[in-house]
Amino acid sequence: MSGSVNTQLGAAAPGGGALLARPKGAGRGRRSSRSQTIARYLILIFILGYLIVPLFASLEFATRGDFDKTTKTFGRSLASFAAIFTYPNLIDSIVASLQIAALTVFGMLLLLVPTMVWTIVRVPRMRRVVEFLCLLPLAIPAIVIVVGVGPIYRWIGQNLGAVGASPLTLALIDIILVLPYSYRALDSSLRGIDTGTLSDASRSLGAGWPRTILQVIVPNIRGGILSASVLAIALVLGEFTISSLLSFNTVQVVIFLLGHRDAYVAVAVSLTALFFAFALLFAIARFAPGAASRAQRVVEEPAA
Repeated sequence: MSGSVNTQLGAAAPGGGALLARPKGAGRGRRSSRSQTIARYLILIFILGYLIVPLFASLEFATRGDFDKTTKTFGRSLASFAAIFTYPNLIDSIVASLQIAALTVFGMLLLLVPTMVWTIVRVPRMRRVVEFLCLLPLAIPAIVIVVGVGPIYRWIGQNLGAVGASPLTLALIDIILVLPYSYRALDSSLRGIDTGTLSDASRSLGAGWPRTILQVIVPNIRGGILSASVLAIALVLGEFTISSLLSFNTVQVVIFLLGHRDAYVAVAVSLTALFFAFALLFAIARFAPGAASRAQRVVEEPAA
């Protein structure tokens, strides 16, 4: 027989022949895989507990009723949630925050999408500069931003009447705050398509830049636009520092002020606002135009 057989033979099998020797390290690899699986589950349980346990604690606090001295336990009541609708300032602040979020998304897309497309197609050397400017708000604390824009908002409030005193003017600064997150979402989508080729093809067929962006580029980066919008809405609905220091009654500021008057109602409002934000973001991601086509996209395999 030519060649050498490297397979090690073990003891004789009961029915004749020989048993193949077990490779070294086989059991160790199986134990390592099992330990990694256990570690993943432990990390997942820890993260879910870190996120969910505070929500259950808040729900338990918000639903507390009268204290029973005999059983030394609290009763359960939904009076705190029912009291939400008795505060007109709270309802107005929720409407104002949603309007600010809508204006922020519109302004952010109007600013970023044409700028990024123009940078990729015409001046690719400026791409790093645009990226640096968009990521710059991450390095500037909110208190510094307020100090810088405070005189501007003071002038707007004194000279523009009701428009300057409206909380909707916060959209101007919120657009700056959401730039780092929205830029990354849009940039990843633009990198996934050949923006230059699509733009040149559209221009060669006689389309202008507005039509090229709206009818050619935007449909191809719809996923990035949706992600950027979701991130912007989440940030605006949770923003507190700037609106508080500029004395605008957004939903987070009203919740903070309400906590000094009734802690139970404040926690109930916080939970309601949190679940409302989750539902809103889920609805945007699930039912926005193009969401169904992305979910049902089928990858065609090449014919054999």
